[in-house]
Amino acid sequence: MGRIIAVANQKGGVGKTTTAINLAASLAAAEVNTLLVDCDPQSNTSSGLGLMKDPDRVNIYDVLMGAASSEEALQLTELEQLWLIPSHKNLIGANLELVDSERREYRLRDALAPLRDRFQFVVLDCPPALDLLTLNALVAADGVLIPMQAEYFALEGVSELLDTIERIRAGLNPGLMVDGVVLTMFDERTNLAQQVAEELRKYFGERLLKTTIPRNVRLAEAPSYGKPALVYDVRSRGAESYIKLAKEMLDRMTEKSSVDSGQSSGQDEVVADAAPLGPSTGESGEAA
Repeated sequence: MGRIIAVANQKGGVGKTTTAINLAASLAAAEVNTLLVDCDPQSNTSSGLGLMKDPDRVNIYDVLMGAASSEEALQLTELEQLWLIPSHKNLIGANLELVDSERREYRLRDALAPLRDRFQFVVLDCPPALDLLTLNALVAADGVLIPMQAEYFALEGVSELLDTIERIRAGLNPGLMVDGVVLTMFDERTNLAQQVAEELRKYFGERLLKTTIPRNVRLAEAPSYGKPALVYDVRSRGAESYIKLAKEMLDRMTEKSSVDSGQSSGQDEVVADAAPLGPSTGESGEAA
């Protein structure tokens, strides 16, 4: 059964869509069947993979509203092992339209269930808000990848997200865990970036991924051509960084699977290990 990863941070401009596109593309390039789901009404993930706006195309809004199946919404991409479920501007209305619906928090989880055996990874690009769309993504996900910048105010927004994750774990999705935190738009030459990275390392510990994503012109240019960075310029620093990120996450998943298979109570220990993140957010948020 495939693993569902929500790329989430309610703070805008931290590289969520760039991370979702290029992580999914790097996993697909590693010959891993991957599905990318655009859960953001802005549809930047869809256009970033070359899908122009088409009101007649089946999209994630249709899926959430029960007008189409997830299978019907699948779109092929330039990469052989990468599929996409695109978004649409109508998705912004789902926050209101689903308010009185049954199982409103489980719409995305239920929709993706038939596809989990087909894909090894499902990557969800979340909108920059803690709304019903993000809630659906977090309830559907097995893990959360949090992109964030190395700045002193970064933890303020993340503390709210971590609090939401704890609430979802308590009531809607007990297996949800933080897969990792990745620093984006990182400039290792500055003292500020190094200092903030060290503070984040103290706060997140091993959950802060070793791979960092630098500011990179080719990485910024790629979406305008409707291509992931590794297709646009595989030798660019941005593309190489996301390939490293995918490898690091695959290695972590392999290690976790090995540990879980050797311990009968492995899943309980993973959830328990993730729990301390929530209560500590308030204190660290103030320090930030």
